[in-house]
Amino acid sequence: MTILEAMQARHSVRSYLEKPLEVGVQHMLLTEIDAVNGESGLHVQLVTGEPKAFSSLMARYGKFSGVTNYIVLAGKRSPDLDERCGYYGERLVLLAQQLGLNTCWVAMTYKKIPGAFQLAPGEKLALVIALGYGETQGVPHKSKPAEAVANVADAPAWFRAGVEAALLAPTAMNQQKFTLTLKEGRVWARAGAGFYTKVDLGIVKYHFEAGAGKEDFQWA
Repeated sequence: MTILEAMQARHSVRSYLEKPLEVGVQHMLLTEIDAVNGESGLHVQLVTGEPKAFSSLMARYGKFSGVTNYIVLAGKRSPDLDERCGYYGERLVLLAQQLGLNTCWVAMTYKKIPGAFQLAPGEKLALVIALGYGETQGVPHKSKPAEAVANVADAPAWFRAGVEAALLAPTAMNQQKFTLTLKEGRVWARAGAGFYTKVDLGIVKYHFEAGAGKEDFQWA
């Protein structure tokens, strides 16, 4: 499964089977998490076999069930922390999809369990990603037309492909509050107003790069 195929196949899943992560799958996730932490400066961690974070009333209100594995996205407080968590978190989400797992981005409907993960002084937990073997494969989200988020008229094929990939990106409440603008070979990506739109922007940028090809453009 390619990255683009994973983008098309991946949908949010909130109910999971009581099945531990396979050893090989867990090893590949941990290897990629090490790579992500080295590149990003984040403190991403994989938590497995831990059912308490999603056992609260809030989690049940959010219709989560069977969640015992999750990825913790954390790092030193900085203006771009949320965007980096979105960008590198989606890299892990799509790898999980390629490995036969399902995922769901989670911002609030979980509780912090002492000892489940570590935060160094000055670090902040931004959000988590639930993952495991889903009871279903989820359902596609509705997307805005490309023209609603980008100036695709007369745009080159690589830019249109990037926009289409970006529209597959998960965003908070599926609001797709982002814009992509092409000018003189450079792409401007902007987040709209609202909760977690900076996280969304990081996710969108990862998708756009995968669709457009990093070699064809530069971020403004």
